[in-house]
Amino acid sequence: MLAALVASIAFVVVSYFGPLWAVDTIDVTGNAAVTREQVVEALQVVEGTPLPRVDTDGAASRVAAIPKVATVRVQRVYPATVRVTVEERIPVVFFDAPDGTHLMDVDAVDFAVEPPPPGVVRLVAASPSFGNLETRSALAVLTSLPAPLRSQVAQIDAPTISAVSLTLYDGRVVVWGSNDDNEYKASVALPLLTQPGQTYDVSSPDLPTIR
Repeated sequence: MLAALVASIAFVVVSYFGPLWAVDTIDVTGNAAVTREQVVEALQVVEGTPLPRVDTDGAASRVAAIPKVATVRVQRVYPATVRVTVEERIPVVFFDAPDGTHLMDVDAVDFAVEPPPPGVVRLVAASPSFGNLETRSALAVLTSLPAPLRSQVAQIDAPTISAVSLTLYDGRVVVWGSNDDNEYKASVALPLLTQPGQTYDVSSPDLPTIR
């Protein structure tokens, strides 16, 4: 009995401090804009570290600090692998600032200064930021749009939370108003856009107008 207990303790000690389950592989998945090298550097897990000693929560927190990372999961995979699963931030809008073009995700996180990918909508607001109400209103409208309408939008303006408007790639403007009744407004806007006009006002969707 005592011998078995001693053997068990010895096994635990060797596993925790010794080379039995030493990390020899770091597997990174889900990354595209973020390089594997960036993830491994932030992870701060040295190959050869006994796998049971890897602090997965701490490692995940460090990787999550990379601006382009939205979520991350770090797992120990026995016998010798640390698996890192990354979900990157996806740009929904971009806005221009003195230091360049900023990319912003659906949660209003400003996470990169670089040229926007194709299809990302320009945001025009006084102070685009995480805590800015106009920014939040614009994102609420944009993310609610059905694909046939969303694909036509080149720019979204939000001078106030109740004065959102969409500029389409062909130059036409959809006056949206507040971010209330978005689904209803979209159902009105789509057939309205099949008619001639330049400005389509669905801010009062029961009484839409075309000018």
